[in-house]
Amino acid sequence: MTARILIVGSGPTGLLLAGDLATAGIPVTVLEKRPHKVSNLSRAFVLHARTLEQLDARGLADGLESLGQPLDRLRLFGRLTVDLSALPSRYRHLLVLPQYEVEKALERRAVEAGAEFRYETELTGLTQDADGVTAEVRGPQGRSETLRAAYLVGADGMRSAVRQAVGLPFPGRSVIRSVVLADVRLAEQPPAVLTVNAVGDAFAFLAPFGDGYYRVIGWHRGRNVADSEPLDLAEIKEITRLALGRDFGMHDARWMSRFHSDERQAPAYRVGRVFLAGDAAHVHTPAGGQGMNTGLQDAANLGWKLAAVAGGHAEPALLDSYQAERHPVGRAVLRSSGGIVRLAMAKRPWTLAARAALTVFLDAAGPARRKVAAQITGIGYRYPAPRGAHPLTGARVPDVDLAGGGRLYEALRGGRFVLITPEPYEAAAGRADRLAVARWASGRRTTVLVRPDGYAAWAADSAGPAAVEAALARHLGPAAPAGRTASAGRTAPAGPAE
Repeated sequence: MTARILIVGSGPTGLLLAGDLATAGIPVTVLEKRPHKVSNLSRAFVLHARTLEQLDARGLADGLESLGQPLDRLRLFGRLTVDLSALPSRYRHLLVLPQYEVEKALERRAVEAGAEFRYETELTGLTQDADGVTAEVRGPQGRSETLRAAYLVGADGMRSAVRQAVGLPFPGRSVIRSVVLADVRLAEQPPAVLTVNAVGDAFAFLAPFGDGYYRVIGWHRGRNVADSEPLDLAEIKEITRLALGRDFGMHDARWMSRFHSDERQAPAYRVGRVFLAGDAAHVHTPAGGQGMNTGLQDAANLGWKLAAVAGGHAEPALLDSYQAERHPVGRAVLRSSGGIVRLAMAKRPWTLAARAALTVFLDAAGPARRKVAAQITGIGYRYPAPRGAHPLTGARVPDVDLAGGGRLYEALRGGRFVLITPEPYEAAAGRADRLAVARWASGRRTTVLVRPDGYAAWAADSAGPAAVEAALARHLGPAAPAGRTASAGRTAPAGPAE
């Protein structure tokens, strides 16, 4: 019998995780304190290549691509432009698309897979023991109740009630204060899909919603005021003119607000049976558009592991690899986004000189440019591998062609592992719900076991049936004997990748 998972928060991170668990047959309930209404007041506007690959593995990328606008260059500041057209990915661009469109697609998938949603329901406390988690919640009309689950995931944002309930600190600091946001109409069409620049004391960013409105984000060094300070369109227009040279005839603001941008990361993403993901685990500046993307990739990493443990195919020790793999990525994103924003807002002569030197260096050095692009887009990250493992172990596996005309990320749909072999291979019966077997379309001789999140769990340049079967047993659990369900077997995977 599978065990229920509770997810607190129905933003993109919680929605992707809920869909993955429900698709794997794991009962999952999502608790959301807001009413059931998808907001169009999104802060995130960018899907990067690695996230698009993850969405492709869930059959969602094509639909979202049809709604957004691709952009094969990302300008960070001044003359520094990151070229995405040479990325080693099916998606050699970023996709400009409001967060709410991503949320709608992810919610639809989760509902269709059987996830339960409870809106206007707030977590007020939790306790855990050796067998599970007890969540105290307050629902509509203030009704209180307790819910029991095997595991609980906090995907409830920067002010996470889950993180507070387990007593985790959120060390860091505010980097930029009094950032202004507004949704406006423009009398003039901007020259690019994304318009961003920093000049002197001002920074501004423009992105389209696709419905005639644009999101404008701005900051002025001289306006360091509280988030509660009144805001009007005149201030937003002035900041935009300073940073971009003109305000494009902004008018009819339907929403305006101030916020401050923090850099913070929880020291642990797991406390017993409780996990943190997305902004509940890490927050950083919006530079580079990495926030929503990092959270979605947290969910992709955690989902298949929770499904394996809750479904009886793996020991709970597998869940420790979530911290080992995702915490370093979160730390790296904090560094990269923080570095971008500090260079963008450089004012002192030495920082301006450093920015100019970096721009010249990246323009001239192809490997450095590619490294920056790989980090911002997420395709450059790999996970730790045991000493002596094959070089592919822990690496992201690109969307390779498979014999018969298919693609790897199509084969990953449904949350299964994919075994890619050089010759036809008959996998042991009893794993069809967890494993797809395919052959290279090319003449490659390596055998690779690809995890459901698209990273190599195991690889060998020459592997006989016994070695392959041992790898499958280690990472997927034993094949179910004839007449038994696939979930009856149980084994302990060797860790995040081996």
